[in-house]
Formats: sequence, structure tokens, C-alpha cells
Amino acid sequence: MKRNRPKYGQIIDAAVIIIAENGYHQAQVAKIAKQAGVADGTIYLYFKNKEDILISLFQEKMGAFIKKLAKAIEQKETAAEKLFILVQNHFFTFSNDRHLAIVTQLELRQSNKQLRLKINEVLKGYLILIDEIIRYGIKRGEFASQLDIRLTRQMIFGTIDETVTSWVMNEQKYDLVSLAPAVHHLLINGCGKK
Repeated sequence: MKRNRPKYGQIIDAAVIIIAENGYHQAQVAKIAKQAGVADGTIYLYFKNKEDILISLFQEKMGAFIKKLAKAIEQKETAAEKLFILVQNHFFTFSNDRHLAIVTQLELRQSNKQLRLKINEVLKGYLILIDEIIRYGIKRGEFASQLDIRLTRQMIFGTIDETVTSWVMNEQKYDLVSLAPAVHHLLINGCGKK
């Protein structure tokens, strides 16, 4: 219900900016409220506390990203094309929102264990998408039938995730999206000679 209220989105967007610029622990609710253009007390009409803001932020932003990504992947014929779309969209999304990239790649990883467990629940939807691509590729004969789906998923997600983290740590000094073809090639072909 609260998601449909107008100020909810404003607060989420403001939280992304404030957390990215100040770090989660230094991001005061008052700063988020000021960035959102609302009174401090208004925040508590939508969120229990700062932790709830961070979880909600991830649910909203990642949830929307996963939905959009699933639609884009669905339209492709081969597993290789689906995987390329996944990589390209991941890089495009974060390169177009550097604040969100900082929050997801740095701040969420510094959170406490309970918070990470809640975040992992949201991430499951993304990992399921990767699993579906792998299974589809195996079924079509594009990928090796003996692939361990769990391990393959970890390798795909880990490669994409580390590429974005490295980009963030290097202060976005290069074009992240331009790396998509090379990352895709590595994921599809490994280190074999082709």
C-alpha cells in the first residue's frame, strides 16, 4: 500500500543519493528527508527505520530491474542472446545510475547479516533468471549438458558483479557498457582457444 503513495518513490530515490554520497552509516534520515523534500517525520509514515529504507530501496530498484530484464530476455531466441542481454542490461542499468551502483556494490555488502539475508531474498529473482538461461541453453544444446547449474550461475553472477564493483571502485573512469561483449564472450567461451 505504501508503495502507491506519492512520496514513497521520492524517499527511495533520495535515499539512493544520500547513501551513495555519505555511506549507509553516515546517511542520516534527516538528510534523506531533505533530499526528498519532505519533513523528517514523513519518512516514518513510510518506513520503520533506516534499515527498512535500505531494504525497500533494494526491493524497489532491483525488483523493477528484474522485471524489465525478464521481459527483454524473453524476446531473444538463443541462450547466448539471452545471456548477452542480461550482461548488457546489468551494465547499462548501473552505468546510468552511478548512485545506485555505489549503493548496491559497496553499501549493501557492509550491512549486517540479517540485512544481507533480506537483500538475498530480493536477489533470488535475478539468480532464477540466470538459472533459466542456463537450463534453456542446455536444453537447446548451446551449453554443455554436464554443467553444474548452481556453479555456472555463481560464475556468471560473480563475473558480472565483480566487473561492476571494479568499475565503481575505479570511480567510473571507463565505459562499463562497452565491456558487455567481452564479458559475454568470456562467459560463453571460457578461456578456451577459439
